[in-house]
Amino acid sequence: MKQGAIAILPLAFGAAIYGFAFGILAAQTGFPWWGVAMMSGAVHAGSSQIVAVEQFSGGSALLGAALAGAALNLRYIGIVASLAEVLQGLPLRFRLLAIHITGDENWALTMAERAKDPAVGAAFLLGSGFVMISVWIASTAFGAVLGASLPDLEQFGLGFAFTAAFIAMARGMWRGHRNTLPWLISFAVTGVLVITGLPKAYAIVCGALCGVTLSLLMRHTRVRER
Repeated sequence: MKQGAIAILPLAFGAAIYGFAFGILAAQTGFPWWGVAMMSGAVHAGSSQIVAVEQFSGGSALLGAALAGAALNLRYIGIVASLAEVLQGLPLRFRLLAIHITGDENWALTMAERAKDPAVGAAFLLGSGFVMISVWIASTAFGAVLGASLPDLEQFGLGFAFTAAFIAMARGMWRGHRNTLPWLISFAVTGVLVITGLPKAYAIVCGALCGVTLSLLMRHTRVRER
């Protein structure tokens, strides 16, 4: 666990920055700091929390905000499925805990380290996950506390923090040229759907599903050729 906790620190620092930015955004929408902290601990999915808060700020109903966040979180089905081998042999309570504290950053780091060393497993995932969820809760709550005194998010250059975090995660998950076509398809489909007016959360999910489907087809084709 210690290895994972130490390895995740650079990513945790980045998450703290956009967690702070999210806290400000949530405070501007009317969330109390303790509500932000509870949301961060219970949901623990930064992108869906951001989308849900944006839906609230746009006047959407509670159900619409919840559905938008849930749609964006569909990617966790694939993430959890990819952890089957990592969590194998753990008691159910520890598997559920590991799943809950798994986010994009510590999942990507664990899988990247596991590709280098197959011995990396559940302990690494749990150690990095505990650090990430603690940092996320603290940074979002702190941002919400100071939100009233920092009314303009863009004024401090924090608006790009969300994009930068996803770019960093994407770079860590790059596995070479075989990713090129699925990624391009995902980006193209998402971009077209956003331009045509589909809500961003659903556009991202549709783009991701297209990319995953193409990736599976390509993998199946390579297996058959062998």
